Parts: sequence; structure tokens; C-alpha cells
Amino acid sequence: MTDSAPAPASAAGPSLTSVFVRLKLSLMRNGLRQSGGRTFAFVASLVVVLLLAALVVLGFLLLRGHEAAGAVAVLTVALFGAGWAVMPLFLPGGDETLDPSRLVMLPLRPQPLVRALLVASLVGIGPLFTLCLAVGAVAAVAYGPVATVIGVLAVPLVLLVCVALSRAVAAANVRLLTSRKGRDLALLSGLVIALGVQAVNFGAQALGRSKDLSVLDTVASVVGWLPPASAVAAVRDAADGNPGLAVARLVPSVAALVLLLWWWRRSLVRLMVEPDGSTIGAAPDAGRDPSKGRGPLARLLPGGRTGAVMERCFRYIWRDPKTKAAWVSSLAVGALVPIFNAFQEAGSVYWACFASGMLGVQMFNQFGQDSSAFWMVAQTISSPADAYAELRDRAYALVAITVPFTVVVAVATGLITGGWSQLPQVFGLAFALLGAMLALGVVASVRFPYGIPQDSRRNVAPGQGGMAVGAIFAGMFGGPVLCAPLLVLLFWLRGSAHEGLLWLLLPLGVAYGVTLTWAALKAMSRSMANRLPEILAAVSKG
Repeated sequence: MTDSAPAPASAAGPSLTSVFVRLKLSLMRNGLRQSGGRTFAFVASLVVVLLLAALVVLGFLLLRGHEAAGAVAVLTVALFGAGWAVMPLFLPGGDETLDPSRLVMLPLRPQPLVRALLVASLVGIGPLFTLCLAVGAVAAVAYGPVATVIGVLAVPLVLLVCVALSRAVAAANVRLLTSRKGRDLALLSGLVIALGVQAVNFGAQALGRSKDLSVLDTVASVVGWLPPASAVAAVRDAADGNPGLAVARLVPSVAALVLLLWWWRRSLVRLMVEPDGSTIGAAPDAGRDPSKGRGPLARLLPGGRTGAVMERCFRYIWRDPKTKAAWVSSLAVGALVPIFNAFQEAGSVYWACFASGMLGVQMFNQFGQDSSAFWMVAQTISSPADAYAELRDRAYALVAITVPFTVVVAVATGLITGGWSQLPQVFGLAFALLGAMLALGVVASVRFPYGIPQDSRRNVAPGQGGMAVGAIFAGMFGGPVLCAPLLVLLFWLRGSAHEGLLWLLLPLGVAYGVTLTWAALKAMSRSMANRLPEILAAVSKG
């Protein structure tokens, strides 16, 4: 793993870059061939991302000529670049070609390896969206031949800086993230991400209400010197007739790309030649007394299978770093969004429904957190009745957390907004949405399971990323769609002379949510009993 090593005898063969690109394409293709559900999820995710990319490009084109176009383009690219540095570490994604720890035993030299990994990283939905974003941002500010030439350089520069930043950060922290304590840092990271997203959200709302764009221009003038936003700022300066300043703006992005590639290469060398002491297992807890029996939590749960399944779910939430990170992120966002919006002038207590929706997402991919240990669960399922009990008890565990959390968030939101009289209908809608999310989660868990790797930074096994993205969009849009009857009833009662009957939404919402969940459990219990080998194969990829 040194540059001074002699070139291999097979140097005349295919380049390492083409091998890695073909490897990634093969992994994607083979993953899609495993089932029609994965193919559908991937295609649906691709279609959604392409639609979003088209809307982003269209939005930038509509901004073209507006006085705020340059500031918006620069700040958007800067924000997206920051997302590339953080999100890939904690959100679904990744594949075998991008995990450097799997290449340790191969006789690969660092420079060709970095080049091959960089090109392979450009193949995917995320880089495609980033490319569209960069094209739209440049198109919004490019005027004249000089700006066009710099724009042609800026687009690939933005893409390369984003991808190199993501992979360099991942390579530098791969040992930390694959150790038990290191992965537990995802808990704090999830909270930081949640707070950061909400800060950006409410900052954007404040700017949208303000008529003075000078603050936006001031921020953009500073951010415009930071990569990769400086590349877009260079196009803007060229369009304004400042080619010298435009060239100067390109320097930070070019320098950042060079430094990131150097950092990435250095991390790969260290990863492949230095011993790893970060994952040495701790000595077993010899002082533990197995005769103590059930703990305080277990004593609060019902006996039999129901209590065992619920306790297992709670232990996953507390002990598994990735499960804990997902729950902390959902709890943080589920509380922050309603409460922050309640402080706005048009704040509404109905935002409390967001809390139940965020936690309801945790019902998706119930078996992925079990990983290969799911075979022990499968041994206890011999009939649709057993499958029904397993799914039902997992739903109980989620409800035990979500219902009191939703009540607390709704009461806090009502206290801030003064909408105490609306709490009954809010609870009805929130519990109906929870039931809809539980029903969708049951169907997704049985029909579209995917593995969660336990020994890497990825949250989805290779070839299954499309299923994870599809589950996210199913939760975002499917839950509100299933609650449409109650929404129609709410709007009708509020627009008629029967507002005094709005309290009926509480019992109706509870009954509707319970009915949806029960129907999904009954429908999927037989399917789960028949599909146990497929589910085990899918989740064992982790």
C-alpha cells in the first residue's frame, strides 16, 4: 500500500477504475434481480428523485434574473455540500465498492484506488441529484460567454467536492463508526442533524417573511468563499463582469478537492497498513449475577410472548446504536417541528400530529434490526397465528412509546398556541395517523424487508437502498392518504354548523387507527408465515 511499490505484472489489463464501476453496476443489478419488490422500490425511488431534481432545476430557472437568484444558488449549494459531509454516515446508502475496510487484503496502490473509488462513487441516485442541483444553480446565475465557461467548470467541481468530502469523512472515521462506542455517537449525531435541519427550516421561513434581502446577500457573500459554494459564486461574479474575482472564487473549491483527495488517500493508507485497536472486545462482565431475574422494565410488561417481544424491542432501542440513533432522531424532530411551529405567528396545535407520524416510521423494516438473529425469532413462528402475535407485540412496543409522547407534544403545543379546545380532534387525527403508519409498516416489513449492517457505517445492505428510500416515501405520503376520510370529516365539520361535534374525531380516530392496524396484521400474518425464508435471507445481508 505504498506508492513506491512496483507496478503489478497485469498492468496491461483493465484499469482499476473500470473494474470498480462494473463492480458497482453488477452489485446494483444483482440486488434488483433478487425480487420484484426491490426492483419496484428502486425504480420508484429513482422516479421520485428525478421528479425532485426536475423541480429543483425548474425552480432555479424561474429564479433566473431575480435579484436574489445568486444568493439562493450559493446558499443552496453550500447547504447541500454540508449535507454530503454528514448525511451519508447516518442515513441509508452505500455499497460494497465504497467500503474501504473490505479492500484491506487486496494488493491495491493508494492513488489508483482513490481514483477508482471516486469514479464509482459518482454512480448512484445521490450524485445524480447533486449534478442536477449544480446545473440548476449555475444556470440561474450564468450570463455571458465567460460565465458560461466558468459554469462548465463549476458543475463537475461542485459534484466532485461533494462526493470527495463524503468519502473522505467516511474513510477517516470508518474505524470509529464500526466500533461499538463509535457507532453509539450516531445518537448525538442524529440529534445534531435534527436540530440543524430545523434551524435551517425556520431560518428559511424567517427570510421568506422578510422583505429585506440584504441579510441573504450578506450571508451569501461570506459563504461564497467556502467550497463547493465558491464555484457557483464564481459564475455569479463572472456574470457581473468580474472575471478576476471569479477565478479567485474557484481557488477554494479546487484547493478543497485536492486536499480532500489527499486526506482520503492518507486515510486509506492508514486503514490498510496500521493495526486496528478500536474494536478490541471488552472483557466479559464476570460480576453479573444471572440469578437476579427480570429487571424493572420486564416486571412492568405483561407475561408470556407479548412481554418477551416488547422487552426485546426496548432492548434494541436502548442498546443497538443504529436503532437508538433512529429513535432519537425521530423523537427530536417529532418534538421540535410542532413546538417550533407553535411559536410562529400562524402556529397550529395540529402540528402535534407530526409527532405520531415521525415515530410511526419506526414500524417500517421491523426485522432488519434483528439482522441474522432473526432466525431465532423465525423458530418461534410455525403458523399465521404466531406471525400475527409477533407483529402485534412489536406494534405494542412502538405504541407504548408513541402514544404518551404524542400526548405530551400535543399538550405542549396547545399550551403555546392556546388551542386547548382543539386537542380532542388533534388526538383523533394523531392516533389515526399512527394506526396508518403501523399498518403501512407491517406491510413494508413483511413484503419489503432489508438488512441493516451491524459492522459498518451503512444503514442498508448493498443492493437494498431503493427499498429503504421507498419505505420512507411510503410513510411520508401513504399515512396522510390513508387518513383522508378523517381529514374530509374534519374539514366538513369545521365548515358547517356542526363544529360542536368535532370531539367525535377522537373516538373515530382511535377506532380508525386500530382498525387499520388490525387489518394489516391479519392480512400480513399468513404472508409472513409463508415468507420466513425470504425475510431471513433479506435481513441477514446485514
